[in-house]
Amino acid sequence: MKTLAELLEAVEAETPYGGRSVSYEPLGWAWLRLGPRRRRDRTEAGRTQVTETLTGETRADARLQAGRVLRFGGGDWRIRSGETVGGRAILNLERP
Repeated sequence: MKTLAELLEAVEAETPYGGRSVSYEPLGWAWLRLGPRRRRDRTEAGRTQVTETLTGETRADARLQAGRVLRFGGGDWRIRSGETVGGRAILNLERP
């Protein structure tokens, strides 16, 4: 089964008060064939963080770069890495 995902790029800006704001700029859409979700625990500085990981496959597209976000199923998934094999992009996705 395929899932339609919106591709977004995070744009950071400085607020008038010296803070940082992040907004998301739409770059397009992609149909994904998703693999099974996995949960992973990371321990840093005595604190445990649970992270979900997922593999997605789609057509190769230069816009699918590490650090960009795919939004589908009510959540945002960051592209951690990816590779192109025979015209197909295999993406490793992650969300906290």
